[in-house]
Amino acid sequence: MRIRKEFVTNSPEESISLAYSLGKLLRAGDVIAYSGDLGAGKTTFTRGLASGMGLSDLVTSPTFNLVHVYGRPPLQLCHFDMYRITDPGELETTGYYDYSPEESVFAIEWSENILSALPENLIRIRIETLSEESRKIILEVPKTIERGERFANFGN
Repeated sequence: MRIRKEFVTNSPEESISLAYSLGKLLRAGDVIAYSGDLGAGKTTFTRGLASGMGLSDLVTSPTFNLVHVYGRPPLQLCHFDMYRITDPGELETTGYYDYSPEESVFAIEWSENILSALPENLIRIRIETLSEESRKIILEVPKTIERGERFANFGN
């Protein structure tokens, strides 16, 4: 069972603001699996998450590095880009397993490429392009006791 919420934002700033609010709710151990087309705004959304988590780092796309790490334990953000990964078996060579999900929040772009390697209790965020500026953002969170309490009122 999952909590599902849908939002429409009409500018990058609105997407960042929504993500900021979500970032305030995140805890070490949370894994966010992004999906959405190229240019949909996954990195922009991650900027808001980092800010909401209290991280002041400049968030950029990890496309060529595969991962950017912001902050430090006990609350750091590991921002992965799995666009070039075609098989979960390739994760061994990327450094993905060098980071501890217990000490971090993972935000994974192109998560569909490694879905079988991700935990079942992940947070799903799908970003759909509606127009040049507008996005539909769909959030799905596993309805566990702890997460149900944490995310139930998000966006209300």
